[in-house]
Amino acid sequence: MTNHWVDLKNADVIIVMGGNPAENHPISMKWILKAKKERGAKLLVIDPKFTRTASKADLYVPIRPGTDIAFLGGLIKYIIDNELYFKDYVINYTDLSYLVDPNFKGPEDLDGYFSGYDPKTRKYDKATWKYQLDEKGVPKKDPTLKDPNCVFQLLKKHYSRYTIDMVVEITGAPKEKVLEAYKIIASTGKPNKTATICYAMGWTQHTVGVQNIRAMSIIQLLLGNIGMAGGGVNALRGESNVQGSTDMGLLFHVLPGYLPTPKASWVDLKTYIEVNTPKTAEPKSLNWWKNRPKYIVSLLKAFYGDYATKENDFCYSYLPKLDDNRTYSWYDIFDAMYKGKIKGFFAWGQNPACSSANANKVRKALAKLDWLVCVNLWDNETSSFWKGPGMDPKKIKTEVFFLPCASSVEKQGSITNSGRLAQWRYKAVEPPGKCLPDAEIMNELYHKIKELYQKQGGVFPDPILKLNWNYGDKHVDIEKVAKEINGYYTKDVASHPIDKKAYKKGQQVASFVFLMDDGSTACGNWIYSAAFTEAGNMMKRRGKEDPTGLGLYSNWAWCWPLNRRIIYNRASVDPMGNPWDPQRPVIKWDAQNKKWVGDVPDGPQPPLAMEGGVLPFIMKPLGVGTIFGAGLADGPFPTYYEPVESPFKNLLYPKVHFNPVARTYDSPDDKFVVGMDPKYPYVGTTYRVTEHWQTGVMTRHTPWLLELEPQIFAEIDPELAKEKGIKSGDKVIVSSPRGEIWAIAIVTERIRPLIVQGKKCHVIGIPWHYGWKFPKNGGDSANLITPNVVDPNTFIQETKCFIVNIRKA
Repeated sequence: MTNHWVDLKNADVIIVMGGNPAENHPISMKWILKAKKERGAKLLVIDPKFTRTASKADLYVPIRPGTDIAFLGGLIKYIIDNELYFKDYVINYTDLSYLVDPNFKGPEDLDGYFSGYDPKTRKYDKATWKYQLDEKGVPKKDPTLKDPNCVFQLLKKHYSRYTIDMVVEITGAPKEKVLEAYKIIASTGKPNKTATICYAMGWTQHTVGVQNIRAMSIIQLLLGNIGMAGGGVNALRGESNVQGSTDMGLLFHVLPGYLPTPKASWVDLKTYIEVNTPKTAEPKSLNWWKNRPKYIVSLLKAFYGDYATKENDFCYSYLPKLDDNRTYSWYDIFDAMYKGKIKGFFAWGQNPACSSANANKVRKALAKLDWLVCVNLWDNETSSFWKGPGMDPKKIKTEVFFLPCASSVEKQGSITNSGRLAQWRYKAVEPPGKCLPDAEIMNELYHKIKELYQKQGGVFPDPILKLNWNYGDKHVDIEKVAKEINGYYTKDVASHPIDKKAYKKGQQVASFVFLMDDGSTACGNWIYSAAFTEAGNMMKRRGKEDPTGLGLYSNWAWCWPLNRRIIYNRASVDPMGNPWDPQRPVIKWDAQNKKWVGDVPDGPQPPLAMEGGVLPFIMKPLGVGTIFGAGLADGPFPTYYEPVESPFKNLLYPKVHFNPVARTYDSPDDKFVVGMDPKYPYVGTTYRVTEHWQTGVMTRHTPWLLELEPQIFAEIDPELAKEKGIKSGDKVIVSSPRGEIWAIAIVTERIRPLIVQGKKCHVIGIPWHYGWKFPKNGGDSANLITPNVVDPNTFIQETKCFIVNIRKA
């Protein structure tokens, strides 16, 4: 989240699209309903299903799954055509006036492609995706926004064909509701109005998932809603600590703190730093990532302690390197496993036999392993895959180890929610039997591996033997881990360059501002620096005071970075430091004392128009919000493409059906259809319910929750049910190109057919919380019929829209 949960109460317009907070993020509704009651805020829900969130909406707009960019592109056109953008904001704080290479071409010129597309590799050469630079290397600008090569004119051209009628024809949404939604959202392009967007997996799980979010980011920049109270682009994360896990480097392409994972061609630390430290000629840009050398060196010192020295590149060579031009995403791993290229797999707190799209392939892949270790609370479909449907245990070589672990209430530690708020949790009860916290399982595993290397040797054991691992021989001191994550001095510093003060070896650093690249500081994750200082564990704080009245609650726990509750908050003020909205000032420049007051500012520098002032988007090399997003794999502007599997044509770009750089796989079990297949005339989608969590490993074993939702179900509209002779409670078979599952039919008007391209579009919705192992008649995973075609940026699967059929069992 750019903002946070409580901040939802400050919004004038709340847009829920790609999410269902009332059922999947219930606490958020407290603040959404507070905004409605106390501010008169408008709640808009754009969703294929009339959800419980929609039941509280001022406006509900039904939409065909997978057509979000058509809807959002039409909104961008509406804002531009009616000049409803916040002009002072976009001119000063975005790249809307920047001039782009005249050789750049977009889908309007190239029938659905951007310039640089190679059909053989299905990738783009981005040589023309760049700004025009002056003699100093600074982007050229046209403040009048009239130059045909400026971002504004290119944006206007790009969305010129996204007319209201086209949007309606693609999405199936009623025209009058689309126009009403556009009018309400665009009304916030004023200094004293803000809109917030709440999205979740309904946006991400598409082959254009990143571009869905980019489209809304562009809208929020045009309207001036980034950095503002009640604004932002806010992800409702799928689990309570997903934010924390990604912060700590869970994903293959980043180390803790979003530092890039080294590649094979980055042969030494010098090369790593040169490649990954952005430079800028823009004098007003703070370009915060210029500090990356400090963060990577401090991370290496945390990893390898005294062994990491300047002379040995701070042990950079110890880090594993990714092969160039290769990715190691979830679906890459299981594709390699399926092909017999992986010997062993650790499944920590997960159930891939049910959670992965095209789960049949995953289950077959698990059978190719030599060994599998499952760390979980309950035996599940992954740990018992070998005796599941269609499996012959006699023919499976995989040796499975099951390690029982402690639940969240049986251990202490921090948890970071969607709003970047890190809160400390205490252990409530002891774990049963031999169950251990994950950290203690890892700790024991590390010491055993280290012992083996010490006794038996091995090829290049140094990365294991020299790890700075001192959290306890058996029981892990979790606060010691937290202190290492914060960072500390590795030697005495007589006079720190920042404040000229002296610091002792072992002393906690006050924040990442004090990290250095000479080896004198260690830090396990730079964005968490300031969470556990000499003053103590900030994550344990429970102060309830809120002097701003905005719900910042700055003394409640701790928020990264630097306890900043709303990021890019310098964009909430004009170039002189005065709040765009004086009634909801996030920060304000105190001219008398020459400092910012309010939230922790994005840098202490003066406002933009003053001497020494800087632009607000400090993590961007140019300091501005980028509407022209040249860093993405599939284009600098979000472009509408159909889902890979779709019963409909791409009306906007008929020559390009789906995202031309979407990732697909080609094994015999990677079964998908490009476009339509008369055998599967309906649109399938998946979602979650309140009563179950993810694949249901925990909730299916909780009797009351299981009683509430005991079996997998399929929601269908009354018209389709009548056509198929299906009644609520009937057992039905839902099929796709990948196979079929049974479910219990729920005939409901929550999902209604839409008119798309002149014909009825029926949608069938299925939750994915179930599995064959428990309960006995609960049904199997919906992911047995979903496709593993993925977004080219994040490699997330497209499980929100695919083709299906349904029949009575």
